[in-house]
Amino acid sequence: MTTLAPRAGRSCHNSVNPLHSTVYFSPDLDKELAGVGIDDPRAAYFAGRGAAMGAVGPGVIAAAFYNFSYDLVARHVPAVWRVASPEAVLDARLRAVDSTLRRVLGEEAVASDEMAEAARLALRATEACTRHARPLYAAHADLPVPEQPHLAYWHAATLLREHRGDGHLAALLSAGLDPVEALVSHTATGKGMSPRWVLGTRGWHRTDWDAAAGRLRERGLLDGEGELTAAGTALRAELEEHTDRLDSAPYEHLGAEGVERLTELARGFLAAAVGAGGFPDDLIGKG
Repeated sequence: MTTLAPRAGRSCHNSVNPLHSTVYFSPDLDKELAGVGIDDPRAAYFAGRGAAMGAVGPGVIAAAFYNFSYDLVARHVPAVWRVASPEAVLDARLRAVDSTLRRVLGEEAVASDEMAEAARLALRATEACTRHARPLYAAHADLPVPEQPHLAYWHAATLLREHRGDGHLAALLSAGLDPVEALVSHTATGKGMSPRWVLGTRGWHRTDWDAAAGRLRERGLLDGEGELTAAGTALRAELEEHTDRLDSAPYEHLGAEGVERLTELARGFLAAAVGAGGFPDDLIGKG
């Protein structure tokens, strides 16, 4: 196993992770969850992502997801589990993943040797993931690996996503960023969700956003125009470096050649999904 290039693991994650996320923007997920009685989009997201943890309460969801308002979560959890069991939700989610990937990638890609190879590589990377202090990863790691390669690849992408995500929350806590401050500062990088998407989906209000921006300005991390200062840019960079350190094991285990190949395959699938309209046009940005 050769030494990984700097940030190779992050680059691989950034290529693999978005295909996992397509299901949360897919009408197929809404359709499948509506079929088991969950017809509110926000309840669908909390259930769809949280079901692996079982019929947990709002505190667990808010803690594990980090950047959602507890009040928003509590409007839907635990009530959603009285509508559909976590097991029913997981089955519905996998059906939605199947139909979504077939639609945004095409049947040829789903059945391709490249998909099978990507699944093998991604699953190999997950062999080095660890459960301790990673609740969302650990919950998903207890789920069976689907047999079909495109579903196995999505499952592995989910494990890699939640493994890095759980570590990122530790980095956010270490940096002293609360949920809204994390969102505001990430949006200010130009790579995070737009304020419209944050305020429309995370349960926060404009007053929450403005107050968080004020706290970041007091710390010298944000300027009067809402842009990151040099200190803010440095903090966001250190956050990612901290997350890289906590998430290095899967990619070191896969090795340089494996990481390079998985990144290449994942970028091809991602380009196809983007071209097929798998993501909202206004999802990312400062506007």
